[in-house]
Amino acid sequence: MAETLQVEELDDRVVVTLRRPGSRNAINAAMVRELHDVCGMLEDRPRLLLLTGDDGTFAAGADIAELRERGREQALQGINSRLFDRIARLPLPTLAAVDGYALGGGAELAYACDLRIASPTAVFGNPEPGLGILAAAGACWRLRDLVGASVAKQVLLAGRRLDADDACRLGLVAEVVPAGELLKRAHALLDRMARSGPLALRLTKLVADAPGGHPVTDDLAQAILFESDDKRSRMDAFLAGERR
Repeated sequence: MAETLQVEELDDRVVVTLRRPGSRNAINAAMVRELHDVCGMLEDRPRLLLLTGDDGTFAAGADIAELRERGREQALQGINSRLFDRIARLPLPTLAAVDGYALGGGAELAYACDLRIASPTAVFGNPEPGLGILAAAGACWRLRDLVGASVAKQVLLAGRRLDADDACRLGLVAEVVPAGELLKRAHALLDRMARSGPLALRLTKLVADAPGGHPVTDDLAQAILFESDDKRSRMDAFLAGERR
């Protein structure tokens, strides 16, 4: 049984709720291990992933008491960065539903997801330099890709925090919805993706994330899809006037 997560498995998706009462869902070693277990499950049987936090907070950073005791060897192990890279590389799309604080490692976890939606109280930030360290689990380059270099440096260097409206305006989150409707809206977004062909989603994600991009990559992925039974059945249904 997971100590720091609530995991709900459905046919087409897995819903993971970060749950560390009293710690604002701070990411500790136990949570890292349990999220690796979730990744293993989704690599073995690809499904959509919804990540959210319990009790009005996504994750207010990493566990500072644990970070205080880590040294060079632990940094070189990339404890958080390797997990977030694994989440970013999951076969099917991932969605973070952010309510309240997503700071430090919590923000980096949200950045690693393919999509994000937020409640009006969501706040994204990377205050690591104030603790004498840097945001070393992807924020220094993922945030730049998501919102541009200027805004990323405002967050990473000047301590700017992005509220929900800023995050939506800058494209960091897809939309802002009331906290009481956040999970309902998240599932509606996953429902929309689930209606697409799973292999098409998987290959689209691979091509979209491929560094540099190249027409040959697009062609090879399309060649696989053009030969699939799913493509034929979906196009037959479209031509017959059916809707999915």
